[in-house]
Amino acid sequence: MTGSLANKAAIVGIGATEFSKNSGRSELRLAVEAITAALEDAGIDRSEVDGLCTYTMDNNPEIEVFRNIGGKELKFFSRIHYGGGAACAPVMQAAMAVATGVAEVVVCYRAMNERSQYRFGTGYTPPPMPTAESAHYGYYVPFGLVSPASWVAMAARRYMHETGATSEDFGRVAMACRRHAAANPNAWFYQQPITLEEHQASRWIVEPLHLLDCCQESDGAQALVVTTAERAKSLRQTPAIIRAAAQGAADDQQMMTSYYRPDISRLSEMDLVAQQLYAQAGIGPGDIRTAVLYDHFSPFVLPQIEAFGFAKKGQAKDFIREEGIEIGGRLPVNTNGGQLGEAYIHGMNGIAEGVRQVRGTSVNQVAGDGAVLVTAGTGVPTSGLILGLA
Repeated sequence: MTGSLANKAAIVGIGATEFSKNSGRSELRLAVEAITAALEDAGIDRSEVDGLCTYTMDNNPEIEVFRNIGGKELKFFSRIHYGGGAACAPVMQAAMAVATGVAEVVVCYRAMNERSQYRFGTGYTPPPMPTAESAHYGYYVPFGLVSPASWVAMAARRYMHETGATSEDFGRVAMACRRHAAANPNAWFYQQPITLEEHQASRWIVEPLHLLDCCQESDGAQALVVTTAERAKSLRQTPAIIRAAAQGAADDQQMMTSYYRPDISRLSEMDLVAQQLYAQAGIGPGDIRTAVLYDHFSPFVLPQIEAFGFAKKGQAKDFIREEGIEIGGRLPVNTNGGQLGEAYIHGMNGIAEGVRQVRGTSVNQVAGDGAVLVTAGTGVPTSGLILGLA
């Protein structure tokens, strides 16, 4: 594919803090800890970092991060909007930077005290000055749709109506993630699997979402180091080659409230990302060994399975029941436990799990050397990656 990023850059280092509900330190310190660990993992000196990528929602200015890690010359820095939809996009930006020679070593990071200092789940508060983006909330916040859970519940209910999916089908996603988290010592829910009965008995948040359909609120940080595929050959870790990277917004996209689409049971933005990823990597669904599918809410995992061609529209529920998304199944999903089981770090920790799967170091390692798919937040403009061996 002309102009493709395929195979030109690699993730060569990963680092994280512990994941908690009260970190007891600033978000800047969390970021520096994670970045330092990622550079040590890669075997790259902090003075070599010349690029930084993060989310618009990250509270750490690049120059403060750079100064605190002992950086020398910062040649490239960028931020991506749309919360968790950004997740894979900083890696895409980093890949573009190193592939074009703008920078050589780019660190992607996300640091947040999203439990102890602020909580996304508390509901939307309009800004003092209205903006084009905030104006959209005037169509639903006054009517009780005030939180991410309530916004997703609308689409989830329509998906159930269209496909025959049930709350138990959502519960099977949550159960798989929690079983994977139970084997992951770094997961908040380590050694705490759940049963389908426990999922069904958990309290309602906004019907049809139970408590156990909703991701965690977490404190912590995750960082990744990206450099050229050529340099990656000489570093200490097995590189996770970026075989494809893409972003997508489509079909009257809005912020988790794309209710004016012809079909709100689909994730049009992820359909677009899937098309680009497969085209760049030159592969299809049958070549994907395992996937980290953004699980801020369990219902949105099902249309992602459909967007990437693992099941036809409306048949993700059957795929989960019959083919399986746990270790040993056709498509093990979120082998770190995902955001439902490990931590909610806006998806950056999911990319790190994708890297571990490529390296062969995951606590829930999936056999084989096929490609690894990673997705970002859904219901918003989103992004995705396909990672693999050189």
